[in-house]
Amino acid sequence: MGFYDEDPAQKKTGRGKGGYFLASLAGLIVGALLVLIALPRLTDQSILNSGTGTDNTETNQTVRHEKVSVNVTTDVTKAVSKAKDAVVGISNIQSTSFWDTGETKSEEAGSGSGVIYKKVGNRAFIVTNYHVIEGAEKLEVTLADGTKVPAKVRGGDIWTDLAVLEIDGSHVKKVAEFGDSSALKQGEPVIAIGNPLGLEFSGSVTEGIVSGLERTVPVDIDQDGVEDWQAEVIQTDAAINPGNSGGALINLAGQVVGINSMKISQEAVEGIGFSIPINYAEPIINSLEKYGKIQRPAMGVTLRNVNEISAYHQQETLKLPSNVKDGVMIEQVLPNSPADKAGLKELDVIVQLDDQKIHDILGLRKYLYNNKKTGDTITVKFYREGKLKTTTVKLTSENSF
Repeated sequence: MGFYDEDPAQKKTGRGKGGYFLASLAGLIVGALLVLIALPRLTDQSILNSGTGTDNTETNQTVRHEKVSVNVTTDVTKAVSKAKDAVVGISNIQSTSFWDTGETKSEEAGSGSGVIYKKVGNRAFIVTNYHVIEGAEKLEVTLADGTKVPAKVRGGDIWTDLAVLEIDGSHVKKVAEFGDSSALKQGEPVIAIGNPLGLEFSGSVTEGIVSGLERTVPVDIDQDGVEDWQAEVIQTDAAINPGNSGGALINLAGQVVGINSMKISQEAVEGIGFSIPINYAEPIINSLEKYGKIQRPAMGVTLRNVNEISAYHQQETLKLPSNVKDGVMIEQVLPNSPADKAGLKELDVIVQLDDQKIHDILGLRKYLYNNKKTGDTITVKFYREGKLKTTTVKLTSENSF
């Protein structure tokens, strides 16, 4: 009686449609669990690798980029702020003729700098270099704010290279303060303020140090190739260029300690500039402002250096002792001059003033100009016909005879 309720093949394998379904369902559940476990790790790694993701976006939104303003205030900036508005530009205006048309035109022949050092009522006074204003027919001053005003010369001195100008002071807001140049130390920071190469670079500031004190620089006043004077100056490596002349050299207190004057401009030389010490300049400035000139003492003679005279004339004409090789010979005695009144004559050889040995004309000038004033007396030792003599001279001003 055969009843067959199962497929013999299904029995053999133990699987049917229900078995396949259960196996598939179990696989899906396990796969889903694996995906859920791995997903956070994949997400974190994805954020690290790509820089994207919800959490990272929120972090980026909290980052702010701000411009930071740094207030840099130093001793140098304070000093410059104190002094810069007292430094001005000076234009030297001269007439230029055009030979083809016969016309003349006034134009700037040169420029420099100056320092406002005093204001009285509606007038202001400026110190600058003599060579800045030399030959000018007109002078124009440009203040720190750009205002241009005419200027007139109160006085100038070629020997010290200093000059004083006067302007209308109604626009002047700042006056420089003078310091003590004798207190400067080698290596001390100093700052030069001026107008290098003209007004285009007005108010330029350069910084350096005091490279040397009590330097002497030879000066040829009349451009004849012979040294006439030795300027006593401060040496600095602060850049001083054409147009800086007459500007201020200041210390870290913002005080003027020198008037910038010159530099050595040779191809092999760098960083050697010179400034007239303010302690030396101040009495010159006051005299120029008050009198228009320097009241220098004078003897009333023209001179020649003994070392420029041949050995033959030293012995035969001047009859100097063999051990006297230098000094100053009098070429001419001006009538009614102090020298004339003291009995000095031509061919006398001056070898000493007071206690100071005199070797040449430069030394004689330096002693007179730095140590004596009009009305002082001076003891002169000199050789005449081989004999050492002494006389006393009462000095007067250069223009009094």
